[in-house]
Amino acid sequence: MEWSIGESGVRYTAKLSDSEGTLSLAGLTRDGHEAPHSEIGITRDSQGARLLVDIDGSAHIAHLAKVGDDWWIHINGRIHVVHGHEPGSADSTAGEGGLTAPMPGTILEVHTKAGQRVREGQTLLVMEAMKMEHRIQAPKAGEVLSVNFAEGDRVDMGATLVELGD
Repeated sequence: MEWSIGESGVRYTAKLSDSEGTLSLAGLTRDGHEAPHSEIGITRDSQGARLLVDIDGSAHIAHLAKVGDDWWIHINGRIHVVHGHEPGSADSTAGEGGLTAPMPGTILEVHTKAGQRVREGQTLLVMEAMKMEHRIQAPKAGEVLSVNFAEGDRVDMGATLVELGD
């Protein structure tokens, strides 16, 4: 999954690892090139839309709100608007062929099967990651060629969930 911050147009890809409910930043690219990064760990707080963020050993609380495909993140007195460019998002150019998992998680619901015709924006799968549900939607109308996971399956970030054809 690619991310951009504000209107910069720069695309970031974060490689995350999941260990007992804590996501850790394992790698970062900026416009396709390796980028330096801090040691970051993220866990879900027991209070609603908050995350506990550890940056280089320093604890922080982040407040989150999702508006459309944008995440508004308030941390350390600043607000960052982060846009996720995942298959099925409003401006995604990805999704030609395969729809991939935006982060490690578990498949909660499967709403399609191989051979089924789907419309643009139709929810194909619902997955859970960090106690949040992510709807994987068809970026275009087409035929489902394969569904690679079933309900209850664990998936890694970047795993191809569904293959779409014309």
